[in-house]
Amino acid sequence: MLKKDRVINQFTRDPVDYLPSQITFSDRTRYKEISEALELDDVSQLDDYLENHIEFTFVLDDVPLFFRSNASVMAELEKKGYVRVNKEENTVYDRWGMGILTSGEGYFTNYGCLAGIEAKNNIARPFLPESITRLWDMSFEQAVEAYEAPDPMSEDNLEWLERDKNGVKGDLCAIPSGYVGVFERAYSLLGFQTFMTEIAANPKMIYGLLEKITDYRMKLVKPKADMGYKIIHQGDDLATQCGGFFSDKMFKEILFPHYKRLFEECKKYDLYIMMHSCGHMVHYLPDLISIGLDAWEPVQPCNDLKFVKREYGKDLVFMGGIDTQTLPFKTPEQVTEMTREAIEVLGKGGGYIIAPSQELMNDVPLENVVAMLKTAVYLRDKVI
Repeated sequence: MLKKDRVINQFTRDPVDYLPSQITFSDRTRYKEISEALELDDVSQLDDYLENHIEFTFVLDDVPLFFRSNASVMAELEKKGYVRVNKEENTVYDRWGMGILTSGEGYFTNYGCLAGIEAKNNIARPFLPESITRLWDMSFEQAVEAYEAPDPMSEDNLEWLERDKNGVKGDLCAIPSGYVGVFERAYSLLGFQTFMTEIAANPKMIYGLLEKITDYRMKLVKPKADMGYKIIHQGDDLATQCGGFFSDKMFKEILFPHYKRLFEECKKYDLYIMMHSCGHMVHYLPDLISIGLDAWEPVQPCNDLKFVKREYGKDLVFMGGIDTQTLPFKTPEQVTEMTREAIEVLGKGGGYIIAPSQELMNDVPLENVVAMLKTAVYLRDKVI
């Protein structure tokens, strides 16, 4: 069975020989020490050991989010007009008018063109087009109203999607990334505090900005379907570890309509919808399921794994569950038990992709990484 078929079979609930998995690391330089700890003959064998099943691919507008530290990739995107790199500030500016920090572990936005911070605008000015810098001569509300998303159908934007449409490395399930989606793109442009203030003080303005971002994403749905992709991805972290960012009323009136439009467009082409959303966002699930959500990643244990499997296991494919937030602080024996419980709870009956609740960070001790990996590999064909 091909890996891409094994993933799709989680959505269709057809039989598989073992559960697919997706275990990634924030720092691939750890591969050597992890391979040695697993007693593999060569570091090249680690990918085979992990048996990852998914490869996310990107429109060029999204490439800076994940390849910001890859100088050669950024240089190529700069030639194509998709980014401008400020080496002194360790920042890459994209066509949306966002600045993304190129140093450090993990993703961090350090600039938004609608945030109204004059000092940062002055630094960013040489790296942004006039269509964005002209906004700074307007009032805040006028600037947000005049802001235009980039053209998703610009030359070369679909280049990577075309390249990967028949799968990656032969049989991986290629999924066009939707990380930094509607909500996250909006607050990255405005700054998080400004977004959260204005969504309450000026919801009509925020609604309009979200609408423009959603329009961009909707225009990409048909091309993705035409290329043969089966799963569409959307990414917005909607919650803290304790609860959602938004009241039910605010979510339903301001955010939900945009997800509904986007999901309905996906369903026109019979696409499965996978959504990335961190935190305790389980109370948003009924609304999202009602408009076609098929899969949720990364399921974090703060949502109560037994509850989400019992209540939504017939509706959703789950990816995640192995708690990376406590992983650095447990003994290897505790990690083994935690991993076993997550896989057995979420994997029973299928509809599950084995994964941690985030990528594994450098603060996880090597012995805990090994305990988690060995348990996952051992259990993947024993719980279905």
